[in-house]
Amino acid sequence: PAAPTKLVEYASYTCGHCAHFEIDDVPQIKNQFVASGKVSFEIRNLVRDPVDLTVALLTNCSQPAGFLRLHTTFLRQQPQWIARVQSASPAARARWSSGSALDRRRAIADDLGFYQTMLARGFNRPAVDRCLGDEAMARRLADQTAEAGRLGVPGTPSFLINGELLEGVHEWRGLQEVLKARI
Repeated sequence: PAAPTKLVEYASYTCGHCAHFEIDDVPQIKNQFVASGKVSFEIRNLVRDPVDLTVALLTNCSQPAGFLRLHTTFLRQQPQWIARVQSASPAARARWSSGSALDRRRAIADDLGFYQTMLARGFNRPAVDRCLGDEAMARRLADQTAEAGRLGVPGTPSFLINGELLEGVHEWRGLQEVLKARI
């Protein structure tokens, strides 16, 4: 946190590029820049849809200590659950958009296997339901998304360095060049 260079990534859980970035590139950021103490790295959510919100609520369930573990888990598993989104029946999709906010999120979590993911990481179903129903966190996630809009974030992944949006930088190669030039 005391690093002079502050790197922020805006990410979306339903973004395939974000999953690729997390798996292939974040370890390089940590090893080359964060480990040296020169760069701090923060992930902020840019929520694009109800599935994205559901995952974001779950990854923020054990804030702050368990966030990175859950963030990485959901992005590594993204191909499996995105396939379920794409093959969801009209009845399933109807459950995702009707009823209370908690009922919609529970339906998404059930249909996409998110309960199993969380149970395998030490959560019980009531704890998961509490996270899915956390309206204060849902508002914070909406605020992060609104902030991204105010900053001009065009999509995900997008990056800020010391509060400045890196226009046109959405992959490791470009980000690495900017980081090397600034530290």
